[in-house]
Amino acid sequence: MGRAAEMTGTTPGFLRALGEHRLITPLRSDGGHRRYSRYQLRIAMRARDLVDQGTPIEAACRIVILEDQLEEALRLNEQLRRPAGGPQPAADT
Repeated sequence: MGRAAEMTGTTPGFLRALGEHRLITPLRSDGGHRRYSRYQLRIAMRARDLVDQGTPIEAACRIVILEDQLEEALRLNEQLRRPAGGPQPAADT
């Protein structure tokens, strides 16, 4: 956890708070140490940026969650708009 805090420019307490607000849930090693993915570290840095700008941590976590959901929805929407396979058959008139 100390290394993750160092990498994100935060403190272990900040990372624990993100977990309490369910923004990130690290995996645990056999020894019980928290293991963060690169994605989770990016999320933590985004939350840190918002908090540094004066956003309360609860609101920062909610903003990051909503941004992530919007990005996923836009990605799925784009996939659904693409034609599947080749040209579409012409309709009978």
